Amino acid sequence: MAFFEHSYFYFLLLALSVFFPLLRSFENKLEYYKRWKPLFIAISCMMMLHVPIDIVFTKLKIWSFNNDYISGAYVLNLPVEEWLFFLIVPFCCVFIYESTNYFFQPKEAENINLKITLFFGVILIAASFVFYEKIYTSTYFSLSGITLVLIFLCKPDWWKKFQLMYLFALIPFFIVNGFLTGSFTEAPIVIYNDQENLGIRILNIPVEDILYCFNILVMVVAVYEYKLSKMLTIK
Repeated sequence: MAFFEHSYFYFLLLALSVFFPLLRSFENKLEYYKRWKPLFIAISCMMMLHVPIDIVFTKLKIWSFNNDYISGAYVLNLPVEEWLFFLIVPFCCVFIYESTNYFFQPKEAENINLKITLFFGVILIAASFVFYEKIYTSTYFSLSGITLVLIFLCKPDWWKKFQLMYLFALIPFFIVNGFLTGSFTEAPIVIYNDQENLGIRILNIPVEDILYCFNILVMVVAVYEYKLSKMLTIK
C-alpha cells in the first residue's frame, strides 16, 4: 500500500502506537499521568542497558535499518525513530500493565508459577550456550534466562501482573513488529542478519524479538514498581 511506502513510516507507526495510551493517560479511573515520573525513570534505566546493545548490534550488522522507511536523522548510529521506540513501546505497555491491574486485579504468583519461571530460566540459559555462535539469540536467551532465575529467587509481587500484561501486549507487539519486519510492507524497516539468529519467524518476526521485548518490559516494570513503592513509603 502506498500509505506505508515513505520515509516517515517508522515515525508514523510509533505515533499511531502511542496515540491511544497518551489520550487515555488522563482518564479518571487510571490517572496514568500521575505515574509518569517513576515510569520515565524506569525507561531511562532500561535504555542505559538496551540502547548500547542496540548500537553495538547495529555496528556489527546483526540488524540494520531500511533508509526507505526512516527520516534519515541519526543519534549515535541509531535512527531517531529507534530512540523513540525505546520510549514509546514501554510507555504503551505500562499503560496496558496499569489497565490490566485495574480491571483484573491479579494476585501474586503461586509457587507452581515460580517453579515454571525457574524451569524456563534454566532452559534459556542452557540454550544460550548451545547457540553461542548466534549473537542475537545467545544474548537475549541468556538475559531472559538470568532474569527469570532472579524473579524466582526474588519472588516480586508484580510478577503475575507482569505476565498478564505481557500476554495482552503481545497483540500490539505482533502488529507493530509485523510492520517493522516487513509483514505488511514491500520491505522491512528493520533488516535482520539471519546468521545471528535462529531463523525461526512468526510472520516475519524473528522469535528472538519476543524475548527482546520481554527483557525491555520486565526491566521497566521492575524499576517502575520499585519507584512506586518508594513513593508510597514517603507518603
